Amino acid sequence: MRADPTRPLSLLARSAWASLLALVAFLGVTGFALDRAYYEGTRTAERDRLQSYLYAYLAGFDMRRDGTLIPPDAPPQPDFDRPGSGLYAVISDRKGTRWASRSARGRELPAAGELQPGQTDFRGPLYGASVGHVFVLSEGIAWDVPDGKPRHLTLHIAESDQAFERQIGAYRRTLSLWLLGLGVALLAMQQMLLRWSLSPLRRVRAELLRVQRGVASTLSDDYPPEISGLTRGFNTIIRAERENLERQRNTLSDLAHSLKTPLAVIRARFESGADAPPQVCHDVLEQVRRMDGIVAYQLSRSAAKGRQTFAAPVRVAPHAESLVLGLEKVYAARQVLCEFDIDPDAHFYGSEGDLLEILGNLVENAFKWARSRVLLSVHRVHEAAALREGLEILVEDDGPGIPPERVEHLLQRGARGDERVQGHGIGLAIVVDLVHAYRAELAVSRSGALGGAHFRLRFPPIR
Repeated sequence: MRADPTRPLSLLARSAWASLLALVAFLGVTGFALDRAYYEGTRTAERDRLQSYLYAYLAGFDMRRDGTLIPPDAPPQPDFDRPGSGLYAVISDRKGTRWASRSARGRELPAAGELQPGQTDFRGPLYGASVGHVFVLSEGIAWDVPDGKPRHLTLHIAESDQAFERQIGAYRRTLSLWLLGLGVALLAMQQMLLRWSLSPLRRVRAELLRVQRGVASTLSDDYPPEISGLTRGFNTIIRAERENLERQRNTLSDLAHSLKTPLAVIRARFESGADAPPQVCHDVLEQVRRMDGIVAYQLSRSAAKGRQTFAAPVRVAPHAESLVLGLEKVYAARQVLCEFDIDPDAHFYGSEGDLLEILGNLVENAFKWARSRVLLSVHRVHEAAALREGLEILVEDDGPGIPPERVEHLLQRGARGDERVQGHGIGLAIVVDLVHAYRAELAVSRSGALGGAHFRLRFPPIR
């Protein structure tokens, strides 16, 4: 499943990316600094080694009165006598090469120039056509000749950079492996610490999900101080929502009951033969019956709780089956048969009374208008990343159906009085109100299977 690019990153993902970037930057700078330090240290060691060869040659050389150089009997390192060994020694002056070690004969070192006495120059790696890349240490010398003018010479000691590069390459590979391993270990450790630190938040989410599904009533109290205020706020909201719903239901119920009692008295008075013209009695009784229907309707509405964020799940199958069995007995004379297609795991997240009100009114309406068949279907509505699944209820009959021009008017919110009793009575108006209360969707069309009315009620999943 592909992640939604517009969805914000989780706290753990944000911390992981921030840690990764910081760690890469830190290890990169650290690796660069260590690499440069080792490189410069190894280069300094190379210079010191060439310096020791240079001093050894200076100690071993001698010069005749005519200026001829007398080399030492043995070089400071045997590779100076081995051709192509990568270690070279050359003495030159302004006129050119005066002496070269056996390894340097026939080879041309990179031009280093002539230096003044006491002047030292270390460079490299320099490229020479016949020797490749080499480090070159040069030092100017003033050689005193008895009874003669001092001779200005320059001693060059050169060494191939192959050993140097192998050493640097081995160090870099080792450093990279260690830094990579250290980075992975630090990142894994940091992720474990982050997961442990964020575990109370994951617990809050899990408990909220349990409350939304109706498994628990409130959040627990054993949270760290940084989160305990949040959980107490959630518990306060949960209790306030339930108390408000209960208070509203009680208020509406009390109001409806308070109206129902005087209406019953008026109705009984006129039905008992009150001294009034027959037409007046008829008109008053008609209005009383109408008001009584409105009160009954408001009583049903007051019992409806509507959509609740924290509601216990109610299984649909047993309630639907018992309801249909009762209606089949009521309409036994008409021989109406109701067929089932109910998911046994389907749940309604709300009041059991609301579920019975919806199913009872829709199915009874179908029984009322059906010729012989009614079909009740209940299915779950799945959606990725939803906190709880939705529900779809389908009720079909083989009756005359509902004219298309009446459907829009039928589903208008707030239809009252005669507008809601024509054709379908008070029950359908209660269903419409409950649909709005639960933020559900109600569609009315013609049944393709049975030919009559087709009611489709859909409760969307909660994300």
